[in-house]
Amino acid sequence: MAKLTKKQKDAASKIEKNKAYSLKDASALVKEIASAKFDESVDISVRLGVDPRKANQMVRGVVTLPHGTGKDVRVLALVTPDKEEEAKAAGADYVGLDDYLQKIKDGWTDVDVIITMPAVMGKLGPLGRILGPRGLMPNPKTGTVTMDVAKAVQEVKAGKIDFKVDKTGIVHASIGKVSFEAEKLTENAAELIQTLIKLKPTAAKGTYIKSIHISSTMSPAIALDPKAV
Repeated sequence: MAKLTKKQKDAASKIEKNKAYSLKDASALVKEIASAKFDESVDISVRLGVDPRKANQMVRGVVTLPHGTGKDVRVLALVTPDKEEEAKAAGADYVGLDDYLQKIKDGWTDVDVIITMPAVMGKLGPLGRILGPRGLMPNPKTGTVTMDVAKAVQEVKAGKIDFKVDKTGIVHASIGKVSFEAEKLTENAAELIQTLIKLKPTAAKGTYIKSIHISSTMSPAIALDPKAV
């Protein structure tokens, strides 16, 4: 097991063992224990009482964080020529169609989100093996396949994220940066948690939210009290 650095030991010493923090206190503490020289991301991990292997217990959705993620989200709009100006005006970083489809075939995936139109999805099908594993394949359920391209681009740029429970039953998401005020981190986290609660599958029995942890890029995880949240 790798030895902890002095900074890691200092951070760990500030977290009380076996204590479940309130969301407000955890948001303040994650800022306090962050020690990297860069603006670390703040992430949340929520363990759900679901079996992701069963289709009727899959949890997937979208949420617009009130204060965004703090990240500059790079958006590719794969649209027909009549929608190009609309996408550019909305703030898309890359706009086009066939040229970018070829670039993706050649291995280019240097974007965070791809937004497209229903009529274009047929061309994206063959690229599933490239886009799928990277979480870049557009999906109507997440609002990335739409005729209202401008709105979709603006929402993503403003802090709309999509999430999906992994095979171990955990939802991971970024809720901001350590430079955010603690109150903003709290509100972003609360928005995501409330969205997860609304998406509880009817087939899920027992405790739904089993545990919640918040951490920064380089810090130990801070346990939250699920009941308090």
